[in-house]
Amino acid sequence: MAKLLINDGKELDTIAPEIYGHFSEHLGRCIYEGLYVGENSDIPNVNGMRTDVVEALKEINIPMLRWPGGCFADEYHWKDGIGEKSKRKKMINTHWGGVVEDNSFGTHEFMELCRQLGCKTYINGNLGSGTVQEMSEWVEYMTFKGVSPMADLRKKNGQEEPWTVDYFGVGNENWGCGGNMTPEFYANMYRRYQTYVRNYNPEKPIAKVCCGANVDDYHWTEGVMKTCFDHTPGQFHGFMDYISLHYYVHPEGWEIKGSATDFDDAVWYKTLGKALVMEDLINRHSAIIDQYDSEKKIGLSVDEWGTWFTCEPGTNPGFLYQQNTVRDALVAGITLNIFNKHCDRVRMACLAQMVNVLQSVILTEGEKMIKTPTYHVFHMYRHHQGAKLLDSTLNNVQTIGTEEWGVPEITESVSKKDGIITITLNNLSATDDKELDIVLTEKGEYEIVEANIVSNDDMRAYNTFENPENVRETAFTAYKVKGNIITAKLPKCSVVELRVR
Repeated sequence: MAKLLINDGKELDTIAPEIYGHFSEHLGRCIYEGLYVGENSDIPNVNGMRTDVVEALKEINIPMLRWPGGCFADEYHWKDGIGEKSKRKKMINTHWGGVVEDNSFGTHEFMELCRQLGCKTYINGNLGSGTVQEMSEWVEYMTFKGVSPMADLRKKNGQEEPWTVDYFGVGNENWGCGGNMTPEFYANMYRRYQTYVRNYNPEKPIAKVCCGANVDDYHWTEGVMKTCFDHTPGQFHGFMDYISLHYYVHPEGWEIKGSATDFDDAVWYKTLGKALVMEDLINRHSAIIDQYDSEKKIGLSVDEWGTWFTCEPGTNPGFLYQQNTVRDALVAGITLNIFNKHCDRVRMACLAQMVNVLQSVILTEGEKMIKTPTYHVFHMYRHHQGAKLLDSTLNNVQTIGTEEWGVPEITESVSKKDGIITITLNNLSATDDKELDIVLTEKGEYEIVEANIVSNDDMRAYNTFENPENVRETAFTAYKVKGNIITAKLPKCSVVELRVR
């Protein structure tokens, strides 16, 4: 039987809340219809933001939101999205669906959304098709309190006080849709552009995010780090606070991807096996970063991750709308456990995307809204935010799955906050329940203060607008506690949370 050893006297690094961040792009129905319906909509809203969606997102403690892209970021010109809405420029969203973008959701609306969510702001700037001046003026518009052309323009548009920009990405996927650049060329552009991302308020500095690699492109990471650190004073750590990494799980490959709801056991294990690749990517990119930043001043930001399947039949293929099953819940649980266990370097991440696109936590249809299995995993895992990672080790874990895609039967992470230990567990088996002994090294009497599970007998199960609670978070009771040992029986295809005191 598998055994989880928890050294509850050995606290490691802090799990940054921003690991549980999200991503909203001008893509399909993520922003329009999903987050923003406009002030005149019949759907209940506050300043145009859907009330039901905002309230649901607040329940999972959204720590940070990234906007406006994605590929859209490097063709977005921010001045098109300010001022009177009837006079804002319209454009064709050439990346996503070829639909008209009317720019009714812009800087002011994004900041209002983040205000309602109570989360930090992550703005992605346009390096691919934008100018240094454009990026510099956007930062000035958002954050400068004094007298200047951009601050005066902000005030004219109804926002007297500056906002806080917590994170600023200098370009996005510049190895691809953001300009098809070489790592050295991008890094030199990054050095130039980031110079003009000014910190107008020293008490609220903007953390700068450098565009990192696509999946296993270690050549990109090496080239960017080398160029950014070349002839750079040490205290500036390559002029960056974070470097990004993007990785999507598509079981059948980039071209075909595969169905979100129609799959067998072999594809189940292939999908989970590809989710586990995240750990190798983090280790190998971190090893390169370590050569330049041994003190870990730079955080790794996995600011696009999640499942990417073939879009639902009958929907616009450019909208990337997909259903969300128990399989997605396992991918979320596995990935978040990996992030937790690498919180010394991974300090920010964004699930792609928040609503109606890819591995969303929420789906909407008109006035209807449902929470996905992934949503319920994020709700359970919210207790890890800001907690201290605890030293933990799994023993006697068997490899299951297929010959090509063998996976461990269980994955885990453990943290401690306010005297409560949060244990999150995943049973990756498509067919079998798994028993597990959890041993806490500090002797004494422990009690379970909360226990929850996301699971379903059918690994293909998902929520619909007709059956919105087919897969949901429920109480978990299949455990026994004796002193410092907890014995739990994890159902197949399950994500489980135990909170211990």
